[in-house]
Amino acid sequence: QVQLVESEGGLVQAGGSLRLSCAASGRSFSNYDMGWFRQAPGKEREFVTAIRSYDNTYYADSVKGRFTISRDNAKNTVYLQMNSLKPEDTAVYYCAAKQYWSGSYLVPERYNYWGQGTQVTVSS
Repeated sequence: QVQLVESEGGLVQAGGSLRLSCAASGRSFSNYDMGWFRQAPGKEREFVTAIRSYDNTYYADSVKGRFTISRDNAKNTVYLQMNSLKPEDTAVYYCAAKQYWSGSYLVPERYNYWGQGTQVTVSS
C-alpha cells in the first residue's frame, strides 16, 4: 500500500511559479508511474503530466513548455514545477501513482493511489 501526501498549494500572480511535491510512504515507488491531474471548477478532472518508472515524461498540450515533472526515487517523491502560470491553471491538483504495467498513464482509472489534492489559484 502507498500513501501520497501533497505539499500545500497557494495563490500566485499570473506569470509566477510554484512547485508542488508529492511524497509517498510505504512501498518504494521506483516501479510506479507517477502522474499529476487537476480539476478546475465546473470541469472534469484532466491529465496534466506523468513520469514513467523509466523516466520518460509526458505533458498535456496546455502545459507543455511551462510545467516540468520530476522524481526522486531515493526520497519517494515526485515534483511538479509550474512556471509562467496562467489563470486557467487554477485548479485542485492531484498526485497519483500506478503500477508501471497497468495501462495508459492518461487514464485516471488506471491509477491505484491518490494524494489528497491541493488548491492552486492563479490571479490575473
